Amino acid sequence: MVFKFLQQASPSPTSFSVAQARANLRWRIWAIVYLSVFLLIMLLAYLGKLPPELTQNDKFGHLFLYGMATFLGHRLFNYRSMRLRGRSLPLFPVLFSLFTTVEEVCQGLSPNRSLDWLDLIASFVGIAIGYGLATWFKPRERPGA
Repeated sequence: MVFKFLQQASPSPTSFSVAQARANLRWRIWAIVYLSVFLLIMLLAYLGKLPPELTQNDKFGHLFLYGMATFLGHRLFNYRSMRLRGRSLPLFPVLFSLFTTVEEVCQGLSPNRSLDWLDLIASFVGIAIGYGLATWFKPRERPGA
């Protein structure tokens, strides 16, 4: 089989504290809030309702929006990875990169948006930065826990 999904080992019931459960809940809430803002920005862009200041020279916006989405999404997916042709790939960043590519190409079909390869590159750089930061700040397992 080409794809084989790997799940992170779930912690044993004794090592999963109330503090960890609260922290996980906070990350989920942040991810839901951020997803709502992200989708609202996309909707307003497709409707042509974003202010021109946000739509011209928006490369930093792509870096930030896609980087933060990847940071939160990778955490929300619990750092899961998948195997593709013998290589382990991070699940959320790969899926989000595919979504990003399709969404950017679809912009070429919209009367209010345009396909911009530099936007796509900025989005991919943001995804890479978000993945790097999520990996950097990944909680480390304590020995003996």
